[in-house]
Amino acid sequence: MKNIKNFVAVIALSASFGSFAAQSVSVTDSTLSGAEAQIAAQAQQAGASSYHITEAYNGNQVHMTAELTK
Repeated sequence: MKNIKNFVAVIALSASFGSFAAQSVSVTDSTLSGAEAQIAAQAQQAGASSYHITEAYNGNQVHMTAELTK
């Protein structure tokens, strides 16, 4: 019985930590501000509490990647 209780506790903790996992998103736009606006919109749509831009590349277009945190 004790093993079952421990198993249930581990699963419950795993599920709660999984909800804090970061999600990565990428966008492409013609300007940096446009790309960041798309990241912000995706973060809001996903219900993220914050986002952190991890990459921004400017060639013919701006490619931006960010991690969303719930």
